[in-house]
Order: sequence, then C-alpha cells, then structure tokens
Amino acid sequence: MLDMGFEPQIRKILQQIRPDRQTLMWSATWPKEVQNLAEEFLQNYVQVNIGSLQLSANHNIHQIVDVCEEHEKENKLHNLLQEIGSERDNKTIIFVETKRKVDSITRNIQRFGYKALSIHGDKTQRERDYVLREFRSGYSNILVATDVAARGLEAHAR
Repeated sequence: MLDMGFEPQIRKILQQIRPDRQTLMWSATWPKEVQNLAEEFLQNYVQVNIGSLQLSANHNIHQIVDVCEEHEKENKLHNLLQEIGSERDNKTIIFVETKRKVDSITRNIQRFGYKALSIHGDKTQRERDYVLREFRSGYSNILVATDVAARGLEAHAR
C-alpha cells in the first residue's frame, strides 16, 4: 500500500491504535519504507522472513511495448511470436485488459499453432494451478493473463 501512495492513511491508522493493543504488519517485500514504519510505530518488533531477502528481478526478461492500432494487433502479435518462438526455452506472458480478450487472444495464438494457456479470475483454482504448472514445466510456453492475475503470478511462476 505504500507504493500506491497510502502512507499518510497508514500513518493515521497507526497513530490511532491504542498502546495496549498488539500491532502486526504484513508485507510481501521489506523495502526501507516498510522497515522505517515498523521502527517508528512498533516497539521491540520481530521480523519474520519467508524466503530470501536477497531476491531481485530477473535480468533476462525482455519487455516489448509496441503502440499500434487495434486492427494491427493480431498480425503484430503473430509476427512477434514467430520471432521469439525461434529462440529456445523462451517463456512468454501476455497481459490483457479483460477476461474475454484473454480467451480470444489465447484461441488466436493456439490457431497460429502455439501451445498457449490462459489465466484469469473466472478460472477455478484447480484450473489456475494446472495452467501455472504447465507453464512452469515448459509444456506450454505462452501464458495469456489479465493484469489482475499478474499480481499472483510472481510467487507461482518461479
């Protein structure tokens, strides 16, 4: 919530907590801003870490942004998939705005002859687990997802 600009609201809430109450803070990451809040508002706090604090972004990711008209998108995507599909062991994640568009783009990619799977909020947990397992294993190397689904992918896509 800090990176979304909610620090003033968080500070206001923390200042109104009675001192005889236990306060817990949860954070998926432990940046300096979160650490500073903990040090400022919590007395004798205990920090519990799951996983490494030394995690960093994968530097082998190649991100492509191509601004184009709606009618150009399908052809551009097909050309791009042909280009990157020739490189060995590539995995591609395509983020799309709506669940309907995710399904439509996945069908088009499959029509091009690629092994593509989709993930979005209308899938059951079992379906999402299956898709992530297939993507992680490399059986399907293209994943089409809503941007909302992206929030939960980091932990599962490793």
